[in-house]
Amino acid sequence: MIYADNAATTRMSPTVLDAMLTCMKETWGNPSSLYDLGQRAAEVLEDARARIAACIGAQPREITFTSGGSEADNQAIRSAARIGAERGKRHILSTAFEHHAVLHTLEQLGKEGYEIELLPVGEKGTVTVQQVAQAIREDTALVTIMYANNEVGSVLPIPEIGALCRERKVLFHTDAVQAVGHLPVDVRAQKIDMLSLSAHKFHGPKGVGVLYTRQGLPLTSLIQGGAQERGKRAGTENVPGIVGMAAALEEACAHRAENAAKVSALRDKLIAGLGAIPHSALNGDPVDRLPGNVSFCFEGVEGESLLLLLDDKGICASSGSACTSGSLDPSHVLLALGRPHEVAHGSLRLSLSEENSEADVEAILKAVPETVACLRAMSPLWRDKCSGKQAFIL
Repeated sequence: MIYADNAATTRMSPTVLDAMLTCMKETWGNPSSLYDLGQRAAEVLEDARARIAACIGAQPREITFTSGGSEADNQAIRSAARIGAERGKRHILSTAFEHHAVLHTLEQLGKEGYEIELLPVGEKGTVTVQQVAQAIREDTALVTIMYANNEVGSVLPIPEIGALCRERKVLFHTDAVQAVGHLPVDVRAQKIDMLSLSAHKFHGPKGVGVLYTRQGLPLTSLIQGGAQERGKRAGTENVPGIVGMAAALEEACAHRAENAAKVSALRDKLIAGLGAIPHSALNGDPVDRLPGNVSFCFEGVEGESLLLLLDDKGICASSGSACTSGSLDPSHVLLALGRPHEVAHGSLRLSLSEENSEADVEAILKAVPETVACLRAMSPLWRDKCSGKQAFIL
């Protein structure tokens, strides 16, 4: 089996598994309890908090543990919206190709009287600092822009946007779920006020994440109950998951440069090979993109059929975000890039990690062109395009 869907989730590393198993065996108490077993769990929890904070340039008190990136996005946006409303500001600025955890939260806020503005991202899937600067208003409460897109891999100019927002005194949140552990992230240097991350994107466990919030910004609780996480997120902390997340993030950051160099080389070889398929197109920025992301559209192909046939060949891939894989609608990300519906339906996302090899890439470069050719051969629409009855789009 060749696993090429690391943007959806990653395999937990042995280091992470060992750290979690030790925690479950030795410090399994409730960290809110006053007796020794509970206090040892609390010590482990706070050690993990400090280690995670250090990896992103934050202070431990600025780290709130969540169930993952979606919860962190929701809490960040809701909190910033409330802060803005208290100051008479109800304009929120974002982009058209954010993760649905952001877009759906913004949609709900729109029903509550906030004005939501989504910037276009263009063919390369990015926004410029100039776009953001022109869109910020006196009543802008929040700018929320993802660090890197989960489907097409474009990396956005987050440090520059952060500096602009700090200068304009506007809160800035970034969904960095795809970036943390793979790109250099420093919340202090990059002027980020709030940041979301999720452990299972960098070889940690599922169901655990972080919301970084710059000190002094009040958080709105989404979950009521106990006083855990300084009263900002009720519920007994998932101590083994948090310990695993800390181990995974430290490991990812320690090897980030070498992993990025290896994975980028594999990515570029895949892009060059798949780009040779007639009537195909690379999605996302060809230069400023995540190390492991390869996203293509193939005209005359249905993405679902492509994935199923690749699965028969032992290749695990996706057509976009795992969060929308059950939908029959074309990806909102690809539509935001300007891909027509017909082309957007024929998308393929291959996301690599340092666990992939040259042999994996060679196998993919053999399987994908064969499968695309097979599907096109069965398509009446493709025959019409080849005969000139219909025009090609790509």
